Amino acid sequence: MSSMEHHAALVDLAHRHLATQTADGWLSLVLPAVRLEPVGAAAVGPVVGHLGGNPWLPDGVGWPQWPNHGPLTYIAGIDCAGLPAGDLGMPFPVDGTLLFFYFDGQLDDGEALVLPSEPDSAAGARVIFVPADVATKEQVSPDGIEPYRRVDLTMRLHSTIGGTDHPRIVNVFDLADHGDDHPLNSEDFEEALYEWWDGSGPGHQVGGYPNAVQGPVEYEVAEGSDAAQWLLLAQIESDEGVGMMWGDGGALYWLIRRDDLAAGRFDQTRFTWQCS
Repeated sequence: MSSMEHHAALVDLAHRHLATQTADGWLSLVLPAVRLEPVGAAAVGPVVGHLGGNPWLPDGVGWPQWPNHGPLTYIAGIDCAGLPAGDLGMPFPVDGTLLFFYFDGQLDDGEALVLPSEPDSAAGARVIFVPADVATKEQVSPDGIEPYRRVDLTMRLHSTIGGTDHPRIVNVFDLADHGDDHPLNSEDFEEALYEWWDGSGPGHQVGGYPNAVQGPVEYEVAEGSDAAQWLLLAQIESDEGVGMMWGDGGALYWLIRRDDLAAGRFDQTRFTWQCS
């Protein structure tokens, strides 16, 4: 199904199950996203990034470390110039490369966890932005870190929408006072939405609503009431094809505020992860 057909099916679903005013309000909250898929027979297109392998870092930029724990593992790289920044509805860089690192437990058998509730663990996940005009060279993983198998990624645009507990949805629809009586909480609507959602394969993604495993990830990284201000920079799900397994079939999430993204302040990115 093409991205246009995917979105049209969502519009049809909303108007079949919801009153016009509710459907229009709900559809106004739909966000575009880029789904990243392994290049292959089922996904053919320009390479816009990769999972695993070795990163290319600028001179003078050392391999990311978590003090007192050790080096992080390289997870993925995204070529910003290959993404349709203008279609994402967020101030994404028009060029350059984003590199994602995470302390994945290789050095301590998973004893130390990177959790937003523990600020001292924030150094266990890192995003490095490499401008397009900066010279780089390939870096080999430090001793004790086995790199994941490199898999090139292509992309397709698709529509995303949060659940009824997502902060952006909650801010528009007062669901708490209606409970199961609200049409967005009806069993028929939820079943139709589940059937519409294309969950085939690992959901690696840039932008849009995160595919949360245990509830909205924005609440985990937010301070106070600003959960709706956080944007999904990247989501990397468990992927047996490259040997990535985050807990029990979980996912890694890097989020950033809109103003920080527009200003290129990637050091303000926050990380969380969830598993089933």
